[in-house]
Amino acid sequence: MAESKSLRKPVFTKVDQLRPGTSGHTLTVKVVSTKMVLQKGRADGPQVRQMRIAECLVGDETGMIIFTARNEQVDLMKEGATVTLRNAKIDMFKGSMRLAVDKWGRVEVDEPASFNVKEDNNLSLIEYELEEEIWKLV
Repeated sequence: MAESKSLRKPVFTKVDQLRPGTSGHTLTVKVVSTKMVLQKGRADGPQVRQMRIAECLVGDETGMIIFTARNEQVDLMKEGATVTLRNAKIDMFKGSMRLAVDKWGRVEVDEPASFNVKEDNNLSLIEYELEEEIWKLV
């Protein structure tokens, strides 16, 4: 019988620690606002598939960032909800950071958090430019 490996405990990241091109983040955030940016249905044979994308402003006591929610994730991102993002990554969009969770991660609704979101530190408003394959602050 194979030895069972013990699971690693996740190391939680704070919003102000996020940097361009990084991944594997686990963080607990509050949803400040949600805005649907794409919703379209497609007929693929007998099933109708729907694609939904929402930009959600999320944050913790250190700052805020835009989280790009896709499909079922959109339903979990209700204003005021507390969510844990597991294995999140930073995507760059027009020179600014966006948080995302792909098929290798998970979005979970959590118990309401006691912290207040620091709304005067929005990391998605910081502009970066790509210089020799490295994102630099503008």
